[in-house]
Amino acid sequence: MGFSKDFVWGAATASYQIEGAAYEDGKGWSVWDIFYKNDGAVREGHNGDVACDHYHRYKEDVSIMEEIGLQAYRFSISWPRVLPEGVGKINEKGLDFYDSLVDELLEKGMEPYITLFHWDYPYELYKKGGWLNYDSSDWFAEYTKVIIDRLSDRVDHWITQNEPNVYIDRGHCNGVHAPGIKLGMREVLQAAHNSHLAHGKPLRIL
Repeated sequence: MGFSKDFVWGAATASYQIEGAAYEDGKGWSVWDIFYKNDGAVREGHNGDVACDHYHRYKEDVSIMEEIGLQAYRFSISWPRVLPEGVGKINEKGLDFYDSLVDELLEKGMEPYITLFHWDYPYELYKKGGWLNYDSSDWFAEYTKVIIDRLSDRVDHWITQNEPNVYIDRGHCNGVHAPGIKLGMREVLQAAHNSHLAHGKPLRIL
């Protein structure tokens, strides 16, 4: 058994799990920034405040990727790092980080694959109902347009959401992931419905 000639070897990360810099350069809070502070929510109180410090060490990280021969890097963008309120005013420093990361990858001969959402929902939008709010898909589409306008001149590969079944079920049904709530089935299905709309609307933009 072998791999086809067009098989792409790469690595993948999630913004909250790797970036750190959770409260720097104008980044807004995500539901994970709040969730881990609850007693017993996360084993031994681990959190993404610093994580792998990718925000500050991305050039070193990309050099390691080049050294081990990766052809691609799939990473997610932190929605509240780019839009601290979830919508509205853009945090240019946050957007500049991803701009520089894409340039660094391309310079080192690696193809960027971008995931728009890997679970770090903006806390300010969560307070407005989060995925239960019908407007959530429009919020996500607005965020998507901000990213596309900045990065689509260099990025060809896009993923809208990572594992919506996980962040809906474990975050909104049994409460073991952020935002850590236990909704009834009617509300869980409403959140799932709105997250599906939030996959579809950005596709028009993409």
